[in-house]
Amino acid sequence: MSKPRIVFIDYIRVVACFLVMLVHASENFYGADSSGLAGNVSMLANEANRFWVAFYDGGIARTCVPLFIVVSAFLLAPLPEGQGMGEFYRRRFRRILPPMVIFMLIYTFLPLAWGAMTWEQSMADLRRLPFNFPSMAGHLWFMYPLISLYLIIPVVSPWLERASARDERIFLGIFGISTLMPWIQRLITPELWGACFWNRYDALWYCSGYLGYLVLAHYIHKHIHWSRAKRLRVGAVCFVIGAAFTAWSFWWRGTPGELIETPLLEWSWEFCTPNVVLATFGAFLLFTCIERQQAPRLLTTTSKLTFGMYLMHLLFLAPISAVFIQGNPANPIIPVWAAIPVIAILTFICCWITTRLLSLIPGSKWVIG
Repeated sequence: MSKPRIVFIDYIRVVACFLVMLVHASENFYGADSSGLAGNVSMLANEANRFWVAFYDGGIARTCVPLFIVVSAFLLAPLPEGQGMGEFYRRRFRRILPPMVIFMLIYTFLPLAWGAMTWEQSMADLRRLPFNFPSMAGHLWFMYPLISLYLIIPVVSPWLERASARDERIFLGIFGISTLMPWIQRLITPELWGACFWNRYDALWYCSGYLGYLVLAHYIHKHIHWSRAKRLRVGAVCFVIGAAFTAWSFWWRGTPGELIETPLLEWSWEFCTPNVVLATFGAFLLFTCIERQQAPRLLTTTSKLTFGMYLMHLLFLAPISAVFIQGNPANPIIPVWAAIPVIAILTFICCWITTRLLSLIPGSKWVIG
């Protein structure tokens, strides 16, 4: 018997999936890489690109990945009573690993069909697969933190079952301090709190990263029982403050016409920085205010397709972006304020249609999850 669906979670999945595409649509307007996406070096063509990339990518969409992390943790941690580590791993990894491997192979070979890569690059990507994602599938980086999250959930579940609200707040306070580290490492010193070339494990290593979102999700689930009005107020304030800072941080560092190292331009865009954590917390609270008993059928269907849509979206986004940008991000065929969301919307529609058709094929779960 399947569990009843949590309506606001379905809304989060659909919105977060679209926001991922909005992020990558935006990258076409500051990435100096030939792929159109942001590589090691970036350049903003003009003030319009500077503002609208900061607005869409930083302000609106930067919570996309943390929202997916929080949703996974909200639903899966702690483990249900009686479920062991082996059973949990078997269920979760059977769902995500086959589609991940299949799409890694797709991104390794399919671009050969339209000349987007050479055989030499394809073979290099194939050799790389046991160790990392292929060169034309940078978005698959997310699969590795997701795997890590699944690996750690059975380990921390016993603590989550016993921990008081105060215990979790103490951990979240330590996690909050750790979110300052990306700023310090980029703006002051890369070697921080014991980290050096012979030791990558700094003092807060084990209390940092996406584990913090896992505990945050559990804390929201078990210990925040605010009224809907309070969740609306607090959620809106947290999201606006966090998103505004995230957008401003990019705008502040970007100078049109000048090459800049992407990590310096995106100095406050890492997903475990204070501003992104604050915006994610606020966004999640806002979604919990959706108190409908049942979501529209189309939204529920789309929610079930989001994993496959995420896996394939760069296959559509790249050619759609090329149509609008035509090699000139300073002057797309429609103004940049419209081009970014239109690219994302068309990509979303193409992915939905393709994933929906695939879902009708027997055994499709091994391809789209």
